[in-house]
Amino acid sequence: MSLTVSSNHKMILKDNAFFFYLADTCWSAFTNITDEEWEYYLNTRKVQGFNTIQINILPQWDASETNLKYFPFQIDAQGKFDYEHINHEYFEHARKMCVKAKECGFELALVVLWCNYVPNTWASALYKRGIMPKECISSYVTKVHETFSDLEPIYVVSGDTDFNTQETIDYYVTAGKQLKALAKHCLFTAHIKGRYTELPQPLYELMDFVFYQSGHNAQNMGMPYLLAEEMRQKYPNKPLINSEPCYEEMGYSRKMYGRWTRFDVRRAAWMSLLSGASAGITYGAAGIYSWHKINKRFGSGIGEGFDVPKCWEDALQFLGAWDYGYIQFLFSALKLNDLIPCQELLVNDTKEIRIAQCHDNFYIYLPINTTVRLNRIFNGYRAKIIDLEDRFIANGELTFTHDQTHISMHRFHQDVLIVLEKMYD
Repeated sequence: MSLTVSSNHKMILKDNAFFFYLADTCWSAFTNITDEEWEYYLNTRKVQGFNTIQINILPQWDASETNLKYFPFQIDAQGKFDYEHINHEYFEHARKMCVKAKECGFELALVVLWCNYVPNTWASALYKRGIMPKECISSYVTKVHETFSDLEPIYVVSGDTDFNTQETIDYYVTAGKQLKALAKHCLFTAHIKGRYTELPQPLYELMDFVFYQSGHNAQNMGMPYLLAEEMRQKYPNKPLINSEPCYEEMGYSRKMYGRWTRFDVRRAAWMSLLSGASAGITYGAAGIYSWHKINKRFGSGIGEGFDVPKCWEDALQFLGAWDYGYIQFLFSALKLNDLIPCQELLVNDTKEIRIAQCHDNFYIYLPINTTVRLNRIFNGYRAKIIDLEDRFIANGELTFTHDQTHISMHRFHQDVLIVLEKMYD
């Protein structure tokens, strides 16, 4: 059965049950991965709890160098794609990879047109293979539909895009409308530029749920929750997902010195989920999304200038992936299918602590240890504190003033999820 959206417009459903979208980012799968590597990768992510793989249908503009020669179009004398001549073998091989992923239990989120293939975007001048002519969109979209639609993928119409001109918007609306008319049973969304919150109305109307990207810029660490709040206010009637938080061990963007840690990516996930983007979350690992191999070139000087990643074999072992699998487990075990942000309960003078309610219980993400102060008396509740790094669970201590509840400092050394659970007679 294909994925659907719940009647309350907050969740994605599969077989009419809550489907927590837990995706891994593998943009360069179709161009950089051998069949043997693909099988090992899928097996690893499956046991970690992931249920979706995000893939760029066309070559990723910042993929790592590869010896494989997988091209979706013929190449002309100038080294650019001849978009009028589709390489059918490329799509046949990509389909086989998708069939294998489906056999392993994964859903597919396939990007149709990354921004470098579309004119007047921030990346349109960076890709040496050239922009796709608008008159070639129809044949390409038809090929995409023939290749993938019976596998019931989620179609992600745009990739990392901004919408600077009407021509840019027209590209995406043209592709989206044609594909949606052909693949009526598939869900649609759009992947937009980091720290970007504007969706053209004609494109938004095609979307079944909404992505945003808090991204890899370390200059404002509040992006995961700030963007969730803004997107929820602007687009309240569709499920919301942070589709690209910071990637584990990726260099900071804009050539800034530093790399995102396991704690950073876990922090970004929980801040997003408790701030309105509760339909799911996406994980990314530097070295996986570009499928980097040892002694191969990585374009660290282009785009936002990310530092060179570790090879994919090392990146697949990053511990943050297990943390994200644990998120999926908690959402299922705690039945967190209707989270409602309630930041107004927080007395602490910070926005870093995030609070949401689901039915009678409350969930607090505490990134740094402190006493949590709430402006409500939670009499009849107990506090369970979950150590999100080591998975230990402790009993929390509640104290009350005349109008506040205080949750005492815990014994752990990293971030925690505090569960305020209502007790019943």
